[in-house]
Amino acid sequence: MTHSQIKKLTTLGMLSAFAYLSVFLLRIPIIPAAPFLKYEPKDIIILMAGFIFGPLSAIAVSVVVSFVELITISTTGIIGFIMNVLSTVAYVAPAAYIYHREKTTRSAAVSLIAGTIIMTAVMLLWNFLLTPLYMNVPRSVVIGLLGTAVLPFNLLKAGINSILAFILYKPLVTTLRKAKLVEEGSASQKAQKQTASRSTN
Repeated sequence: MTHSQIKKLTTLGMLSAFAYLSVFLLRIPIIPAAPFLKYEPKDIIILMAGFIFGPLSAIAVSVVVSFVELITISTTGIIGFIMNVLSTVAYVAPAAYIYHREKTTRSAAVSLIAGTIIMTAVMLLWNFLLTPLYMNVPRSVVIGLLGTAVLPFNLLKAGINSILAFILYKPLVTTLRKAKLVEEGSASQKAQKQTASRSTN
């Protein structure tokens, strides 16, 4: 294993720990109609991992954090684990993929909007499919909650996470670079930026 790979694993491990701690310390119901839907900020940290290292790293961190949550503090069992992974991956993977194609402020904004829309759509579908099993209620009850609870919850959750991620990403990367845990952009990325700069002149 190379030194670069060790630094990457160390950083991902640290971000995974922070993501788990954020769930452990902060879980807030934000939709009165569905107090069982609780906001926690872990997706912000997992998104940071995706922005730094790419969508596959974000997916890996999501699975690890959700699994640790399952075996320690979760009260929703395997269905809660599945929903956690689906929700986070639907948000962070598209956002990280879009941002990694072009690392600009505009791309970051587009990626966060795309992640919000995709996560909201995915969670409407999977709440329709899985929540009746989790809550042991008729599907008709869940259908009634989709528009009044599930939709606003996911839009609000992703909106809060997107705003905070947009604000915190650069300070976090700067800190990690000073700690020598994240390297500066690769030569290929610098070349792409130089090419883009020349094309606009």
